Amino acid sequence: MRVMDLFCGTGGFSKGFENTGAFRVDYGIDVLPVAIDTFRLNHTEAVSIAADIREIRLGSVSERVGLSQGEVDVIVGGPPCQGFSSIRPFRSSTEDDPRNSLFEEFAGYVNYFRPPVFVMENVVGLATHKRGSTIEQIQECFEGLGYLSDWRILNAAHFGVPQKRERLVMIGAQVGIDLQFPGPTHAGDFKTIGVRDRSRRVLPPTRHKGLSLFEEESKLLDAVTVMEAIGDLPPVIAGGWIEEYGLPPQGDYQAARRRNSERLEWHVATCHSERMLEIIRHAGSNISSVPEHLISSGFSSSYSRLDPDEPSVTLTVNFVHPASNKCIHPFQDRALTLREGARLQSFDDGFGFAGTRTQIARQIGNAVPPLLGQAIAESVMDMLGRTQNGSSGSGAMQDCVA
Repeated sequence: MRVMDLFCGTGGFSKGFENTGAFRVDYGIDVLPVAIDTFRLNHTEAVSIAADIREIRLGSVSERVGLSQGEVDVIVGGPPCQGFSSIRPFRSSTEDDPRNSLFEEFAGYVNYFRPPVFVMENVVGLATHKRGSTIEQIQECFEGLGYLSDWRILNAAHFGVPQKRERLVMIGAQVGIDLQFPGPTHAGDFKTIGVRDRSRRVLPPTRHKGLSLFEEESKLLDAVTVMEAIGDLPPVIAGGWIEEYGLPPQGDYQAARRRNSERLEWHVATCHSERMLEIIRHAGSNISSVPEHLISSGFSSSYSRLDPDEPSVTLTVNFVHPASNKCIHPFQDRALTLREGARLQSFDDGFGFAGTRTQIARQIGNAVPPLLGQAIAESVMDMLGRTQNGSSGSGAMQDCVA
């Protein structure tokens, strides 16, 4: 089945689709050239474009990729947050309107290629933007295109990612296809941000009549912890790097990440100043562990260590700098290495990265975890499987009108 990845970044989202073995990624576009360089390393058969999506004509995309209306099975992507900041009543999703917002460009691809299914992921804050009116407008837009849609908040830790990363995921399908979200594979009761409505959150099962909570949870795996993700990686000092594993994998998660890699890459640590090293040596679970005379300000999670026996907190683009977030190794006196950050995002060790250390850290921090993408892809497989046994679900092109 054929996939297009818009605002693709590294391509972690579509790599999850590819890892199911049922999908082929044919196209990716992102405004950052270095992100496209990474995308190309890992999607060698795809057409990839580094450009502002608003400047690329859909007709030319169709020609370059060799896919026409009805030949794309899934469009995935995460329009940047600013694409929703000033959303207007939707005029249309035509390809030649230079006023289109970034979201409207996503809708334009859906309108032009008419895939049976689309998946849009974004920050949790989209759910409450303008008191929920923005996401309602988005769904109204897709409904005008002939797609029914729904959204949920997914925590990556419930799908085997060693990180408590929440994302809003909207799935849409042409009329006649039943919407389906993935069910958790891993247990864990994690705090949520923004959205309190449990019906909007995909959660592990709770106690049911006649069945104990223990019996329900026993059907799930335990959430993957930080050390279960990175414990096989050799110790490295601040400013150092190591290119050999040294130890065999110590668990299923580590073995899975290493399956296509014989050489350890990007296990390189930030070179901290003496002052920062002193702060790190005092670091604990939050900033209060650091003596006040060593720091002047910071968030409660700044200058703090990750809990070895829990999934990581959400990685940011600055996970190699302790001043900005909770990213100090549980036991070693340094911030996470790039490889450790990639492991916590569920990237395989064989996944290639292009760019400088700073650029790669940003790519990792911004990515959709491939394992979360794979869980979503498996739900899409079920949706499309039902369609293939029945009607094609195709529809006429329509404009998205307010």
